Amino acid sequence: MEFAWSDEERAFRAELRAFLAEVLPADWEARAQAGPGSDAQVAFARELCPALAARGWLVPHWPAAWGGADAPAWRHWILGEELWGCGEPRGPQYMNVNWIGPTILRFGSQAQQRRHLPPIAAGTVFWCQGFSEPEAGSDLAALRTLAVRDGDDYVVDGSKLWTSYANHADHCFLLARCDPASQRQRGLVVLLAPMGLPGIEVREVPSLVGERYFHEVFFSGVRVPAECRLGEEGQGWEVISWALQYERIGAARYARAARTLDALAADARAAGRLDDQALEKLGEARALCEAARVLAYRVIDGRARGLPPAADSNLARLAGTAAERAVAELALELCGPEALAGGSFADSQLRMAMTAGVAVGASEIHLTLVAQRLLGLPRE
Repeated sequence: MEFAWSDEERAFRAELRAFLAEVLPADWEARAQAGPGSDAQVAFARELCPALAARGWLVPHWPAAWGGADAPAWRHWILGEELWGCGEPRGPQYMNVNWIGPTILRFGSQAQQRRHLPPIAAGTVFWCQGFSEPEAGSDLAALRTLAVRDGDDYVVDGSKLWTSYANHADHCFLLARCDPASQRQRGLVVLLAPMGLPGIEVREVPSLVGERYFHEVFFSGVRVPAECRLGEEGQGWEVISWALQYERIGAARYARAARTLDALAADARAAGRLDDQALEKLGEARALCEAARVLAYRVIDGRARGLPPAADSNLARLAGTAAERAVAELALELCGPEALAGGSFADSQLRMAMTAGVAVGASEIHLTLVAQRLLGLPRE
């Protein structure tokens, strides 16, 4: 794998940084601390994403026929690194362009592609994902939400939990059980469900992570047109498994952790706390950030070469989680009680790191998949 950026890629990164320096508001750091689901962040994302799209930057890795530029996966990854490094001003949009849109490209009908891909490419639509449930979090195959076929509709009953951005979403990428007698990975279906349908109720779940970050979504006799089904009936687990390979490293969180680390080092130096022990821990945390970056690059390299998704995305996710947690713990150690002050970069890192080990599957699940798929170890 070639680690050097091309002249064109370096020029794009420089142009992007100049653009962000111009468009990010003066109080952006304060807004970013509230989290990507906050009202302030989402309001800004509604302005920023169409501006990125107008420059051909929002989905450059997509086919030109669907609003992209047929660019290599690296172009989009540079965008993600820069945006996550400054607090992800795309808000919920990063899900759309990272894995929801590509999954519709992979499994969607022509009608679904014509309906959903242009608004995503234009940056004018928000999505949420309906995966986890009260009794089916990381064990996603234990889900109970039902989507039973009734004529031209699926009637959906159940609930989803920890659903980010549900209060702002136009559509839900919904995983449900279409065969009530089925178990585990069998009998599942994915529905591209409009969030404005009768019978859908969204309730915010207060949390320490950030404003408007988590929600519970209730489905009570919701009639979702069968034309919203993505893929075939019963193919839901295959669709979700493909999408999750992209979601696992869809967020370049290590870029934000590395920026926080730089701020911690500057504060420690200014306060006279940059002793040998602190330098050692800063170095360890930096090494973890770099490991996460290189492992993510390995996944992107595979995509750029047209290779199918593999378990290296699980390994990259684990490395990213380790980096986020190391920087958060170091922030608490170096800053002390000040790290818990609302609005500080250290506080933001602490809160975001809370989700790192459970989002997109618990770390224990990723470790199991790495053991089985990369190391070839038996289940027992």
